[in-house]
Amino acid sequence: MAQMLTNHLDPPAFNLSLPLLKNFAVEKLQPEWHDWKWQFRNRVTSLEALKQFIPVTTEEEKAFQAAGKNLPFAITPYYLDLINPHDPQDAIRKTVIPRMAEFTTTAAEMVDPCGEDGSMVAPGLVHRYPDRVLFLVNETCSVYCRYCTRSRLVGSGKHEVDFSAAYEYLRKHPEVRDVLISGGDPLVMSDDKLEGIIQNLRAIPSIEIVRLGTKIPVVLPQRITDELVDRLKKYHPFFMSIHFLHPDEITPEVEAACNKLADAGIPTFSQTVLLKGVNDDPAVMKTLMQKLLKLRVRPYYIYQCDPVQGTAHFRTSIAKGLEIMEHLRGHTTGYAIPTYVVDAPGGGGKIPVSPDYIVSREPGKTVLRNYKGDVYEYLEEA
Repeated sequence: MAQMLTNHLDPPAFNLSLPLLKNFAVEKLQPEWHDWKWQFRNRVTSLEALKQFIPVTTEEEKAFQAAGKNLPFAITPYYLDLINPHDPQDAIRKTVIPRMAEFTTTAAEMVDPCGEDGSMVAPGLVHRYPDRVLFLVNETCSVYCRYCTRSRLVGSGKHEVDFSAAYEYLRKHPEVRDVLISGGDPLVMSDDKLEGIIQNLRAIPSIEIVRLGTKIPVVLPQRITDELVDRLKKYHPFFMSIHFLHPDEITPEVEAACNKLADAGIPTFSQTVLLKGVNDDPAVMKTLMQKLLKLRVRPYYIYQCDPVQGTAHFRTSIAKGLEIMEHLRGHTTGYAIPTYVVDAPGGGGKIPVSPDYIVSREPGKTVLRNYKGDVYEYLEEA
């Protein structure tokens, strides 16, 4: 009996090979966790700080040490908390923590794969399409994605924006009716500064549509405050493109942020980069798109990963993207099917790529196949 009692009182066995890690259990119980400015101020930005929360692999540690002038590292406490610390293959982890593969550059890769710098008509303003412009208003993000198309400028301290010159250009070019505000991430700006930009754009008679591209609702959903939304909804038609990657990003906090935007009449659209080992699985992508619809976010684009320097380990084949589109079309509601696009290297713009559903064409007849592979004839009268 005494022996049985002794065994009962023995301490539980712990896996001593796993380090004792910090987490945000205490912080999540405090009001500050819900304060976007606290989240931004307390971003994890160094290897030493990251090691307190995640067992860093040897490869990851080498990548940090070799980083030099490469893309900076930063992650909000909220987004870091979504990563499984003991899984080096965690989808979110792969996209935010440096790896040595970043230092391998292929012949096809470019510093500016979308050719934005060559189409810059004023510092920060890119005019590439006939009736719309891209306005890169800052270079700061709350989280830096390792596959970033604009890794040449984000966090560099070198990106210049001439707001006066940009507004003057737009006043002189009334053919421009649509402005996409991007960066960096414009939602890291204060409410006052962001609203000032939108006000100046709205004061130009030819500007009909203002859009904003951001990942903030995903990585820092606390930023979508009632005050921010009240300001944005004054400038309708106002649209927001949100960068989603994986179903693991869909949390109650993200749901609340997206619902605030939708309730304010701000249409939101998803933009998802296809990444090897992250979301290049038909089931994963379908789950993400279906969850987005539940948030009232319209799936808009799946992007082929741009050939920016150091991203070869992220890029899939275009055939993989087409396979994913095949598993969406007909297998879920049409609202959940985005357009798969390749942003043509060198500045050619977005080119839609779709599975070929036309079997053959001849005068008066087109032979088509459906999502099951069944073949049908469509007869055309002369």
